[in-house]
This record gives sequence, C-alpha cells and structure tokens, in this order.
Amino acid sequence: MPDDRTSFENRPSPDALLEHAEREGRGRLRIFLGAAPGVGKTYEMLLAGRARRADGIDVAIGVVETHGRKETQALVEGYEVIPRREVEYRGRVLDEMDIDAILKRRPELVLIDELAHTNAPGGRHPKRYLDVQEILSQGIDVYTTLNIQHVESLNDVVAQITRVRVRETVPDSIIDEADDIEVIDLTPDDLIKRLHEGKVYFPQTAQRAIENYFSPGNLTALRELALRRTAQRVDEQLLSHMQSHAIPGPWAAGERVLVCVDSRPDGGARIRYARRLADRLRAPWTALHVDTPRLAGMSEEDKDRLATNLRLAEQLGAEVATIPGQNVAQDIVRHATANNFTHIVIGRPTRSRWRELIEGSLTYDLIRNAGDISVHVISGKERDADMLSARVKAASEQKPFQIWPYLFSTAYVAGAVAVSSILDQFLDVRNLASVLLLAVLTSAVTFGLWPALYACFLSALAFNYFFLEPRYTFTIRDPESIVAFVVFLVVAVIASNLT
Repeated sequence: MPDDRTSFENRPSPDALLEHAEREGRGRLRIFLGAAPGVGKTYEMLLAGRARRADGIDVAIGVVETHGRKETQALVEGYEVIPRREVEYRGRVLDEMDIDAILKRRPELVLIDELAHTNAPGGRHPKRYLDVQEILSQGIDVYTTLNIQHVESLNDVVAQITRVRVRETVPDSIIDEADDIEVIDLTPDDLIKRLHEGKVYFPQTAQRAIENYFSPGNLTALRELALRRTAQRVDEQLLSHMQSHAIPGPWAAGERVLVCVDSRPDGGARIRYARRLADRLRAPWTALHVDTPRLAGMSEEDKDRLATNLRLAEQLGAEVATIPGQNVAQDIVRHATANNFTHIVIGRPTRSRWRELIEGSLTYDLIRNAGDISVHVISGKERDADMLSARVKAASEQKPFQIWPYLFSTAYVAGAVAVSSILDQFLDVRNLASVLLLAVLTSAVTFGLWPALYACFLSALAFNYFFLEPRYTFTIRDPESIVAFVVFLVVAVIASNLT
C-alpha cells in the first residue's frame, strides 16, 4: 500500500489546476515584446496573423498602427480591418479601436497593436489593455505588441537608463496572463541603421532619437531587460506545467534560490548571501520559514528576531513564504521540489555533537534529502554593530545567583524520597528511580538547567543512600546496584538537559 505522503506529493498542485481551470473558455494572449520602437513588433505580428489565416483561422485587425512604413502597410492588405470609432477630443477627431464592433464580429483571432495605448475619454475602458482583457474573456484570441519600457515594474529602471520617463504603462499582471511571449530582437547596430534609413521615424526625429534615447548602451540595456522579463515569464510557465502535471523537480532550465529563515542571530547574513547569489545567477529568490508546533513556545526575543529576518528578506526583494510543518528538512525539500528551486541556502549547524546525535541535524538532513538541489551552507558570522551591541546587552543582563531555586529543588528531591520510602514496600528499586527522576524533571521545568543538574546529583546520592544495598551508606556492594546507580545518573542528566 503506497505511503499517503508519497501519493500526495505525486498529485498535481491544486493551485496550478485552478489556474488552468480559470483559463478554460478564455482566449489566448500572445505578446510580441520589443526592447524599443522600430524593432519590428507590428511586422512580426502581421506575419504571424497571416500564418494563422493560412491555417484556416478567422483573423481580423482590431487596430494596427503602420506609422507610414511601407513594408507594414503591405502586410495589412488582405486582412479584414474592423472599422474604428471616431471620438472628438479637444477639437480633434481621434480614431479609437471599437471594442463593441470586435465583440459583435467575433473573429477567432484579433490583432491589436500598442497594448499600452491610453484611450480617449468617453470609451468603455481608459486603457487598451483593459479592452484586450474583455476581448479575451469572450473567448477570442488576441495578438498584441508591447515595448519593454511600458511594463510598470520596469518603469523606474528604464527611466534611469534612458533619462526618459514613460507615462503609458501596463501592469505586470498582463505579462503574467500571457500564454505566449515572443521577443522581437534586433541588435543595436541594426536598429540604429533602420533609424538612419528613415524606417522608424522621420529624419529629424530619428536624429534626435539616436542622440538621446537610441544610443547603443541604452538599446543594449533595454534589450537585456526584455530578454530577462521574458525568461521570467517562461520560468513561471515551466513551474505551472510541472505542478499541474505532478512532475517532480527540479528541472534546472532556470535558476531559483530558496533561503531558509528562522530566529537564529545569523539569519541576516544568510538572507544577504541569498540575495547576492540570486543577483549573480539573475534568478528569483524566496525566503521560507517552516512553522512547526515546537516553535509555539518561542520567546518574545526569538519572535522579534524572526520577524526582523523575514522583513529584511522582503526589503531585499525576496518573496516571503511561511508554511506549516512537522519535519523541517523534509518540508523544505518538498517545497523546493514542488516549486522547482535549484539552490537552498541554510546556516551551518550550531548544536553540539551529542545533541545532534540525539535530536538530529537540520543541515545534514537537508543535504542528505536534497537530491539534485544544490545546498549552500554558510557560516553567517555577523560582525556589524547591531550584533555587537546585542552581545554586549546579553552579557550585561546576566542574572545574579539566587539560592531559592536550589532550595526548592532540594524540597522536590526530599518529597520524592518520602514517596519512594512508602512505595519501597511494594515496588522494585528500579521503579523507585522513576519517582526521583520526576523530581529532576520538575526542577528543570520550573527553574532551568543548573537547578536541575543540582537535583540530578542530589537524587543520585539519595538513591544510593536510601535504596541501594547496603542502605544508609554511600558504598555500593552489588554490581547490579552499581549499574542501576550509573544509569540513573546518566538518564537524569540527559533528561534535565533536554527538558
């Protein structure tokens, strides 16, 4: 009979299936994305539309701006062009796409140029991308064009590169909704040559554009932005495909970084390392915290440190995720595999060797179970002023020695001896050791480690003096009693530490 957890992992992701279901009955969106005007987006869109017409698909033009380019105008011939509507605005008559006419005509595929266009006042939607979304919702496929400088999240980056602020933008969600993105790529030299030949702007406008916006450096940077944004969308599509088909990862078609976040003081260094690694790989990254039942009793200081670490990750650009779990190593690997992460960043072990033997090591378990995922183990030594001040503060807040926890521990042991003396008439001596061990655990829970260790040795002496033969002496005659005494002492010390 298969393991329930294994069968669960082999099921498709519910979120991926839901996303697929939401696309049912919706038209497909294909974006022809360019780094700059003039690379040939409209030309390629018209060529792709002609190929679909040759396959017997009903294709119509909703709006295409040729800008007087002869090659583009020649491709428009033969298409059915849905008439535009005329809108009066500030004494001028503007031609706008007629969304009602498109929905009434209902072609299988409609070509809509310049997705970031702002509609004239009085239309149904203020932006053309909203018109496109309504057309898609009616089951009509759409081919459209877009330049990378019109993507909202890249608006500031483009302005920094070109010194030009683009006002017409589309939200990134329209990119994420696209079923296909085709990058229309042209080298900076070829695009500048097209400008000189008057194939993009009129001569005077072209010369100003070359001197300002269309410099080789600007075009190279914009070209890289277009390629990277497309790669990001392709990576999301790959992940959705893997999740909806229950394909185990990772597929290293693209790099993805996962950093494990907890309340340890070295969390900040770990997060900064993950950010640097993601920058080097030019990869998306996520900060993951596994919330287990054992963390319910976390101190306020640890909670504050955890919140600070998660906030730092968010400020540095990570996607922050918190998942419930039981086995932290297995839960991290399961999340990484399900989301196609190729790198995991974890801190080095901080427990002593004997505690690792008893409780296990998250780092070693993660390395052992990671499979094809690369695991980065970093030291995470914090040397900044905040950590130094934290250490100074911790040293200055050491509590002075207090006698009363030890007096209470003595009372617990005395009570356990009294109860054991009564039970001695009915029980074996090894069972009496459990009663004394209860006093040790009570001291550990109530007062902490050192009073518990004191109770350990006091209980061991009481066990020897009152219950091991010869009684009322500290000598042990029977070898079996020696073993019982040593075992009791070891168990008491370990139990007090763990408690």
